[in-house]
Amino acid sequence: MWSRVILLMMVGVLVFASCKTKRKIAMPSTDVPTEISAANAASIKTFEMNNLDFHTFSGRAKTKIEMGRNVQDVTLNVRIERNKAIWLSVTAILGVEVARVLITPDSVKILNKLQGEYIAKPFTYIYNYTNHGITFATLQDLLMANVSSSLLRTDNVQVASATDEFIVVGIKEQLSYQYRINQENRPFNFILQEVGGTNNLEAFYGNYAKTDGYNFPQNIALNIVGEDMSLKAQLGYNRVSFNENVEMPFSVSSRYKVIN
Repeated sequence: MWSRVILLMMVGVLVFASCKTKRKIAMPSTDVPTEISAANAASIKTFEMNNLDFHTFSGRAKTKIEMGRNVQDVTLNVRIERNKAIWLSVTAILGVEVARVLITPDSVKILNKLQGEYIAKPFTYIYNYTNHGITFATLQDLLMANVSSSLLRTDNVQVASATDEFIVVGIKEQLSYQYRINQENRPFNFILQEVGGTNNLEAFYGNYAKTDGYNFPQNIALNIVGEDMSLKAQLGYNRVSFNENVEMPFSVSSRYKVIN
């Protein structure tokens, strides 16, 4: 169970091929000019400038994971070395570590400690399940509540403004996306979906607070809802730090069974 839950929660974009959502993104008009307007380009640059420009991140979050009728309360430790590695550790009742994950631009590794199982795959393995537009940077931005520069680098993007928010809608490499951005130019909602498909990932960011000068959400919710399964993860951070030395221990003893 834990291998699947953690893979779905933290690499939620992998489930595009296996679940069907009832919600669709409002797509950009097909007659949008092939060049981004000056106003749109200026807004996008502003959003990118408000991304968190960090070297390392470390956080601990009380987390509720709901998968179907199964509900688990765990503690999630997240460590990120920017553009190099994402390390996750899941601790359950009585402080027992049940799973550990290490994601790099080249690989995905999972230790299911409860069942003594180990999964190691190249990062390209995810393309068996989803679009090639998904990258390590996409996952990193998802966790850090950053707008994805790689997604925004497209001619097919629109920016609209309302009284208290901006809405960015675009298409990149057969992936459609929508950001809703607050008055501080930080996203509070993100939806990612395959063009022509019905599968999506949605993230909510709330309770922003400044730590070490970084405006980071203390609450993050990831939702994947479909006809055959549903997955929800609610993270409430009680400790975050930036630009400190981080360790990412990940050793595999011979007792673990390799799952192919």
